[in-house]
Amino acid sequence: MVILKSKDLNIGYQSGKKSKVIAEDLNFNLEKGKLSCLLGPNGVGKSTLVKTIMGQVPLLEGGIFLEGKPLTSYSQKALAKKIAVVLTEKITTGNLTVGQLVALGRIPHTGWLGRLSDEDQNKVEQAISQTHIGYIRNQPLSECSDGQLQKTMIARALAQDGDIMILDEPTAHLDLVNRFEIMHLLRQIAKESNKAVLVVTHDLDIAIETADIFWLMQCGQPLVTGLPEDMILNGQINLLLPTDRLSFNPKTGKVQPKTDEYAFQVDGPEAIVQWVQSALQKNIPSDKLQGIQIRVEENPFRIFLKQGEMEREYLGIEVLLEFLD
Repeated sequence: MVILKSKDLNIGYQSGKKSKVIAEDLNFNLEKGKLSCLLGPNGVGKSTLVKTIMGQVPLLEGGIFLEGKPLTSYSQKALAKKIAVVLTEKITTGNLTVGQLVALGRIPHTGWLGRLSDEDQNKVEQAISQTHIGYIRNQPLSECSDGQLQKTMIARALAQDGDIMILDEPTAHLDLVNRFEIMHLLRQIAKESNKAVLVVTHDLDIAIETADIFWLMQCGQPLVTGLPEDMILNGQINLLLPTDRLSFNPKTGKVQPKTDEYAFQVDGPEAIVQWVQSALQKNIPSDKLQGIQIRVEENPFRIFLKQGEMEREYLGIEVLLEFLD
């Protein structure tokens, strides 16, 4: 179900009678129950788009519609009940505990001086449970790791109980494990809570693994949306790479420098061959391997090199490269 959509949207900033357009002709549908990822190079207007959806920046042309009604018809208080946002700014909350910060998510429903009703408290408890942070609920925020802080911010947004969650670079500054954990958590929230989750990210690898829909922004071009896998197969994913030196390799799932096809082939199981081939391509010119045959085996992993009548066996790629160098 589409809950937020735009039509021929132009975004930017206005000062007096002058306006500066950052991006134009943006058309999108944000659906409940799906994780959408907004990707694009710095400076194309991703943050401006988020601020426009939040109602912090007026749209210049076109329209945004929330549940079929113009976004401009909603008050800021009404929007706060519909849209929860997690930004990248550092938290400055003094001695608040994790549980207290999550409870602040109920402010749009209670007001600054309002007490938590039983319903409010239930929403807080559900958010803490869904983000798996019950073990640190009484811990001061100053003692939390970056991963714990990010989960706490997500829990606060969940407690706000809007239909839409927007997160700006939620995996920035996190280690690999936390990056995967956060993105999979957001996907789970979208599915289980039937929320429309929009994530602004540069983390292409994890976005491909977790996102249902990609929104691709480029300088001076309309927004392109679609299934990540379709974009990989039809080449649209390369819109993220405005350079002739890089391309997305659909076989490896990685952004790689454009090079001529590597002439030297390795025989063996495909999963192992890929990594041996990668190491050779980075370190050994293919013309230096003329007259050499290489095959690999697994369980146990072994590399066999044959050159004329000579055959050698290696138990690791590093020793193979040392021999060939």
